Amino acid sequence: MFRVIFHLDMDAFYASIEQRDNPALRGRPVIVGSPPTQRGVVAAASYEARKFGVRSALPSVTAGRLCPKGVFVAPRMEAYRAESREIMKIIATFRATVEQVSIDEAYLDLSGVLPAADDPDDALRQSLPMARELKRRIRAERGLNATIGIAGNKLLAKLASDFQKPDGLTLIPERDKVLFLRPLPARVIHGIGEVTEKSLIAAGIRTVGDLQDYPGDLRPLVGSFAERLRRFAFGDDDRPLELGDEIKSVSAEETFLKDTTDRPQLRACLREQSVDIAERLKRRLLGAHTVQVKVRYSDFTTLTRQISMEEPVTEARDIYRLGCFLLARDRLVHRPLRLLGLGVSGLTESTSRQLTLF
Repeated sequence: MFRVIFHLDMDAFYASIEQRDNPALRGRPVIVGSPPTQRGVVAAASYEARKFGVRSALPSVTAGRLCPKGVFVAPRMEAYRAESREIMKIIATFRATVEQVSIDEAYLDLSGVLPAADDPDDALRQSLPMARELKRRIRAERGLNATIGIAGNKLLAKLASDFQKPDGLTLIPERDKVLFLRPLPARVIHGIGEVTEKSLIAAGIRTVGDLQDYPGDLRPLVGSFAERLRRFAFGDDDRPLELGDEIKSVSAEETFLKDTTDRPQLRACLREQSVDIAERLKRRLLGAHTVQVKVRYSDFTTLTRQISMEEPVTEARDIYRLGCFLLARDRLVHRPLRLLGLGVSGLTESTSRQLTLF
């Protein structure tokens, strides 16, 4: 039995729901988040707004400057979660094994559903009518577009879904996977973040083809990730779908020797915690859709606040920025803090936002 994996990714999920529910927003640059006149960040952006460089976790004031005609809409997280549940009900009717990795994306393993095939590429081709039907039903029943990538493993299926957005359908045949990968920037490989990319560029490795051709030992550049990175560069990935035992969150916290409201000390604490969390995400090849802060006061009163992004954050600077934003937005440092914590959840695979075609 040959593996057939779909990666389904809803197109600009939060913003598309807003455009569907309010026809006056269709075709306009919609930015889900606080308006630029208030302290806030972008939770999601429509494709019309993304053309101006607007993205998740960007400060709202910056988004307003980049996209002066952007329409800012307050997030409706419960509406987005309810829509996600409806889409997952549609997916369930296809009888595939499903790994839901975030509110708007999922892997489907069709290996046990399709008829027997003579070779891997025959199995992949047989799945095309099912992918088209899944896209059609989501559009007809929910009024939203989805992009689907089809391949023989999770790595390639994810890259295929990033390849042609929005409303795309891309299949990567097994026989073509090495050639498909060669011209792509190295950063599209699952697990390559900003720091790793810089190390690779310093060694002259800019594309996946450069990784395939690299004659030396990759361990000095990427450490223990070297062996897996080499396999990924050739399109090989044997990871199974995760069905419930995966890690749910990553966090760090510090109890101060003396309760404090000192802003430089608190910022330094958040910065250290964000670096620690980003490194742990990197080791697990993960990104996070939700960032949370936790504070405890002298009387042991404990509060938590969180914010969710449509696109996962992976870098320490974004986690730090969102942590600072939450402290400021809810005025949590109005009296001395005994403890300050930072955490992320809604974990998903860390990959590039969209492929750049050469």
